Amino acid sequence: MVGLAEHQSVLPNLRDIGNIPIPPPGSTSSPSSSPSPSPPNPRTTRPGLLYRSAAPTAGAVPALQTLRVTHVFDLRSDVEVSRAGGPSAADACSQSPPALSRVHVPVFRRVDYTPEAIALRYQDYAAADTTAGFVSAYRGILSAGGERAFAPILRHLARDEPTPCLVHCTAGKDRTGLVCAIVLSLCGVDDDTIAWEYGLTEEGLAPLKKGIMQRLMSAEGVTVDEAGAWRMLSSRPESMLATLKVMREEYGSVEEYVLNECRVSPDEIERLRRNFIVEPQNGVVLDAERAVL
Repeated sequence: MVGLAEHQSVLPNLRDIGNIPIPPPGSTSSPSSSPSPSPPNPRTTRPGLLYRSAAPTAGAVPALQTLRVTHVFDLRSDVEVSRAGGPSAADACSQSPPALSRVHVPVFRRVDYTPEAIALRYQDYAAADTTAGFVSAYRGILSAGGERAFAPILRHLARDEPTPCLVHCTAGKDRTGLVCAIVLSLCGVDDDTIAWEYGLTEEGLAPLKKGIMQRLMSAEGVTVDEAGAWRMLSSRPESMLATLKVMREEYGSVEEYVLNECRVSPDEIERLRRNFIVEPQNGVVLDAERAVL
C-alpha cells in the first residue's frame, strides 16, 4: 500500500477508511475518545477502496492515479465549487484520462456548507455546547444528502467489482465525515471507533485551519471570539457520537436511514458489506493499524 503522506499537499486531510477493525456482532461500546479494543483476529474494513479528503488541488490527478482512484465524489455545493476558482479539482478530473471521473453529488446545491459557513450559522452554540451545534448542522446534512449525495457513493461501493474512490467536500470534515460514518456503521464498526476516525480530522485538517480561521473571523456577522470559533471548527468525537445517537432516535437506525432516505435497497447494502468487509483468513491477524500517515 502506497503511503499517504506524500499526497497530503495535493489531497489535504487524506486518509484511507480501510483496515478499521470490526467487532463481533452483539458487541457493545460506551462513549469514549479512543477506539474500542478490537478482539483477536478481527474482521476489518477493506483498505484501498474508500479514501476521504478535503477538496483536491489542481495537481491531485497524479496522486489519485497512484492510489488507483477511478471516481472522485464531490459533495460541495455549486457555490463552493465556483468560489474555489481557477483550475479546481473538478476541472482537473474532467480533463484527466477516462479512468478518472469526477462525480458531482452536492449535499446542498446552492448553500455554502464550508466549515466557516457552519461556524457562522451555528455560532450561538460556540460558547456553551458545540456538540449541539454540530448535531443541528449534521441533521441538515442528513436530511438533504440521502438520495442525492450519499446514495451514489453507497451504490458505487455496492457494485459487483467496486473500484477505489475518493469522497470529499471542502474540508473533508462534516459532509465527508457523515458519509464515511454511515459506511462504517453499515459494516458493523462500533460508534466509538467511528467517532475516533472522525476525530482524526483534527490532525488532518491542521495545516488548513489557520486560513479557515482567518476567513471566519473576517466574515460579516461573526460575533464569537477566537476561542469560540476554534471550538466550532473542531472535529471532536463527541459530536459524531451524538449524531449517531440522533440518527437512531430519528430514523430508527443507520441502516434504516440508508434504506428510507437514501433509497438504497437491502441487496445493495449486503453487497456493500461483502465488498468492504475483510474476513480474517487462515487465522492470520490482519494489520489494523490506523493512523493519518
